[in-house]
Amino acid sequence: MSILIKNMIPALHSGFEGMHPGVAIDNVSIDSRSLQNNSGTLFFALGGQNRDGHIYIKDLIDKGVINFVVSHIPVDVRGKANFLVVGNTLKALQDFATYCRNLYDFPVIAITGSSGKTIVKEWLNYLLGPDHNIIRSPKSYNSQVGVALSVIGINEKHNLGIFEAGISTVGEMEKLQPIIRPDIGILTNIGNAHDEGFTDRQEKIREKLKLFAGVKLLILQKNADVERELNPDIKTFTWSFGETADVEVAQQHDGGNTILSIAYYNGAFDVTVPFNDAPSIENAINSLMVLLHFGYSHDIIQERMAGLYPVELRLQVKNGINGCTLIDDSYSSDYQSLKIALDFLEQHKTHTKKAIILSDVFQSGFETEELYAKVAKMLAGHNISQVIGIGETISKQLADFPNFYPYATTQEFLSNYKAGSFDHETILIKGARSFRFDEIVVFLEEKTHETVLEINLNAITHNLNFYKGRLKPETKIMVMVKAFGYGSGSYEIAKALSHQKVDHLGVAFADEGIALRNAGISTPIIVMNPESSAFAAMAAYNLEPEIYSARELRAFIAVAQQKNLSNYPIHIKLDTGMHRLGFQENQLEELIDLLKNNNLVAVKSIFSHLSSSDRPDYRDFTLGQIGKFESWSTQLMEALKITPLRHILNTSGIYNFPEAQYDMVRLGIGLYGVGNDATERKSLETVGTLKTVILQIKDIEPGESIGYSRRFIAPGKMRIATLPIGYADGIRRGWGNENGYVTINGKKATITGTISMDMMMVDVTIIDCKEGDRAVIFGQSPTVVEMAEALGTIPYEILTSISQRVKRVFYKE
Repeated sequence: MSILIKNMIPALHSGFEGMHPGVAIDNVSIDSRSLQNNSGTLFFALGGQNRDGHIYIKDLIDKGVINFVVSHIPVDVRGKANFLVVGNTLKALQDFATYCRNLYDFPVIAITGSSGKTIVKEWLNYLLGPDHNIIRSPKSYNSQVGVALSVIGINEKHNLGIFEAGISTVGEMEKLQPIIRPDIGILTNIGNAHDEGFTDRQEKIREKLKLFAGVKLLILQKNADVERELNPDIKTFTWSFGETADVEVAQQHDGGNTILSIAYYNGAFDVTVPFNDAPSIENAINSLMVLLHFGYSHDIIQERMAGLYPVELRLQVKNGINGCTLIDDSYSSDYQSLKIALDFLEQHKTHTKKAIILSDVFQSGFETEELYAKVAKMLAGHNISQVIGIGETISKQLADFPNFYPYATTQEFLSNYKAGSFDHETILIKGARSFRFDEIVVFLEEKTHETVLEINLNAITHNLNFYKGRLKPETKIMVMVKAFGYGSGSYEIAKALSHQKVDHLGVAFADEGIALRNAGISTPIIVMNPESSAFAAMAAYNLEPEIYSARELRAFIAVAQQKNLSNYPIHIKLDTGMHRLGFQENQLEELIDLLKNNNLVAVKSIFSHLSSSDRPDYRDFTLGQIGKFESWSTQLMEALKITPLRHILNTSGIYNFPEAQYDMVRLGIGLYGVGNDATERKSLETVGTLKTVILQIKDIEPGESIGYSRRFIAPGKMRIATLPIGYADGIRRGWGNENGYVTINGKKATITGTISMDMMMVDVTIIDCKEGDRAVIFGQSPTVVEMAEALGTIPYEILTSISQRVKRVFYKE
């Protein structure tokens, strides 16, 4: 892409103010944090309830960006760059994508549905890739922004497009249709995802079908509900199990494979696919329909369909050997997804040194030399300390890149790996599936047992934005990452939050804050339970103490005097009714006397903590706390002539008492997907899923006992699965003996017998499963809320009890 700014003015219906309308742009960005922003970047300053890209323009100009699409020009940057001024920057981004789409005239396939969109897209890329130069949505870029960014990547070398589109409410698809302008449509299915955005299922169908206005062909499974809404002018190509359709399919399971018998007007033949679950079979048939439409021979269809593979839709962060952090993106290697992966590397790096293991890059649309020149530029911009190139092409094209180490094959790299080649660095592992980089991940991953706590970073962002949406735009937000990030892992969560530009992080003790500083976190950190003995260390690591007593304040002032500190930020805690820590009303005069005319410390905030904001029956008590806080904090501010931040709301306070948000709020358990109210929980996404595997399955006869103390006696013949997780991993013993359950292959498996230190046994008598299958200990079923209620505790205890011997895996869709 190389487009002159002046040519974009009519496409965006914009005004222009600047110096150089004749400059060209070759990159589009909406993220001010990306290291790929440069003089050739066009930055769209998107706005919204939780973000405003305009506030980052000055910093971007300092970094060399000179072209912006804005809804207004901030006063402090006027005359310093080129500005395309529009009414709505999101619409302008979509208009630009439409402009890019209209520059080219080759077939485009569009995919929508409730699920399976990304799988079908990736499988079509695999099936059609040998014969086409494909531009496709990277990862699951199917939103109002993601579709636009995907289409903008088109260039003159592409000859087939495959894009997915997702919507969550009415009015969205009609904005995406002209951007994609598809020739062929695929409707995967209509399920219950995003039902809340539509009045009923038929409205959802009508909205999704708007994507296919003007298509030459629509591929779909026979469905009466869909057919009622279809425009009769649209030509369809249908398939079904047992019904009359253009393609009729019968299926027969054969171990882990499924044999599909295909019958249509051009003959009949069998296809074997390496799956037997219903969603994968549906996705495979939708993909096969495209091959039939394109006229592929039965032999080629049979060969390629047999090679379909599980698609990993997410980037994962894992612990590696020698203190390294691994970012696993070992299933694709194309230019667009490389850009995304490098940004992810920057967001989640845990070390100063960054390395990448990269295979040959495919399907970019560029000539080989041009492609690798762009790759080299990106790698240099991201300050990669060493590059391992695997593949003949990359080994040749990047031969002159600094600290580049070439290998012809993955096996050659593994055979020649020397212990210590990586040490305390963050390693991005990104390769096309054919290179089997999953073997490199296994080789470099820290070896732990099979139990893992998977942390969904997309859900973290979603939950953060949910609570931000209840706040005024100017209200600051502090997020609690104490107790090992509520069991989720404080470093990685803190990095994700820093990337989201939260205002403060909160920890319980100084050593938690020091660990975050050592991990590279620069966001202001407040220590909520500081001990006087840690004050000197806190000052050394720029940690800000909560001050809750006169004794503590005197101790900190003494340290500040000893270290020649000036106006060091402190946070005053008031006890308005929690009666845990904090100054009470009769202690305010002493506090004022200590702070008056004292330039060693500066009151950065005044706050208190609500004890019962989650309890509607104590609403009057909570309002009383808020009233005391208003009165006492005002007294302090007037006496000291200061205007610090004030904050009193915790997670449930944000939800139930938004009128008391003051200058800042403190978000805790809600970030991790746990609300105190059933309605609130419906708006949150599950962050943590604890999983393990089936070690062994046994057949048990009636009357036989299971586990310690023979607390469970089999009432009849049973199949029992043993799982390698127990109370040493944080699972309460009270959850055993038929009180709790796990989920295996979508079915509930009751816990039988006593949970032991490292293992538990579950009833799989009626569950189709085998050794090695995954078991979900908690996540969506059961939820931590469900577990807590059954155990008579709170979700906090469930989450924070998960042992640190359980491996944390962080991922982003």
